[in-house]
Amino acid sequence: MSLFGAINISASGLTAQRLRMDLVANNIANINTTRTGEQTPAGNPIPYSRQVATFVPRPPETPFASVLGKTLEGQNVGDGVQVARIDQISNAQDPFRLEYDPNSPDAVKVAEPGLPVGYVRQPNVNIVTEMVDMISASRAYEANVTALNASKSMATKALEIGKG
Repeated sequence: MSLFGAINISASGLTAQRLRMDLVANNIANINTTRTGEQTPAGNPIPYSRQVATFVPRPPETPFASVLGKTLEGQNVGDGVQVARIDQISNAQDPFRLEYDPNSPDAVKVAEPGLPVGYVRQPNVNIVTEMVDMISASRAYEANVTALNASKSMATKALEIGKG
């Protein structure tokens, strides 16, 4: 494994976890956002939907034969992780909370299936879930920082050995 390869892998992990923490912060900031500007076909407001990131491995930029050759030689061919997409968790996956408040400007004016008049749909953001995701992202970030520091330390020691 090359030194810069290990640093690039750690850097991709740091970037991915930072994005994940940004999404958690965005979800928490919008925990009470009942109006996003979007409406149902009946004209009722649609609240904020929770966002999550989906990560996938970075594809190798070389053909398979080259990857196989490098692997057999003991070289690292992993390129880290990348964000495949940012998904909005839909009402079907995690339903919006309903709160009865007929005086709210965001209250349902036209009844829809499962959505009676006078109720306000609250975002499908759960603070406990968001805190667990934040802690998980924070720990993964710390692990990538530790791996990056280990790579730097090994490079420094190798340079000291070279000094003689």
